[in-house]
Amino acid sequence: MALLWAGTVNANTVYDSSRDRHIPVTLSYPVDQQRCTKQQQCPVAFVSAGYGVSHNHYTFITQHLNRLGYLVVAVAHELPQDPPLSVQGNLYQTRQENWIRGAQTLDFLTRHLADAQPNYRFDAVLLVGHSNGGDISAWLANEGKPYVDKVITLDHRRVPLPRSKEVRVLSIRASDFPADEGVLPTEEERQTYASCVVKIPESRHNDMSDHGPAWLKQTITTVIDDYLVRQACDLPD
Repeated sequence: MALLWAGTVNANTVYDSSRDRHIPVTLSYPVDQQRCTKQQQCPVAFVSAGYGVSHNHYTFITQHLNRLGYLVVAVAHELPQDPPLSVQGNLYQTRQENWIRGAQTLDFLTRHLADAQPNYRFDAVLLVGHSNGGDISAWLANEGKPYVDKVITLDHRRVPLPRSKEVRVLSIRASDFPADEGVLPTEEERQTYASCVVKIPESRHNDMSDHGPAWLKQTITTVIDDYLVRQACDLPD
């Protein structure tokens, strides 16, 4: 199907015929989108929600990235026909179906939207994901796709982050749940791969969306801004 986007925010459905899958997406454009041309493409970020959270409930991140010049694609990964996320057994094993399906969705959208959005750079994308959406983002980043440039996760817990000098990594951590062993890079690995892990004191996993308190959303966007603009890896003062 042909995609025609106009305006600042567009909600639409993209059809993946290879999987007979209708994917809800919301595209939010840079504040100054006139600067984005085929000759001077603007960056792209994909936002993947936590399980059970609407893909449209991360506007505090989306709007901040728009101000930084990003086209943001918010993706709904869970559809009514999908099996529920497993809560039993070895979750790294039993949830892989969900993560693989999500990674396939992001891969499809990257290729599909590159044709429909020639003013934006889909060969060096930023993946942002909260909780299970972060697991999906980390899974895709570990597949070695050349278009994955950076990954930012919000308190994902299951899928190991990439250990690679080709993919820049930031993981923002809440205070109430630990990640599984091996998910986060060790201090030595952080130095080797320039990975960044920032824990926010007194923050909760379930608050890392639009539903969370204003102070937490402000802290998250400041950490993201410091990382993307200044390549800093610290909590704000």
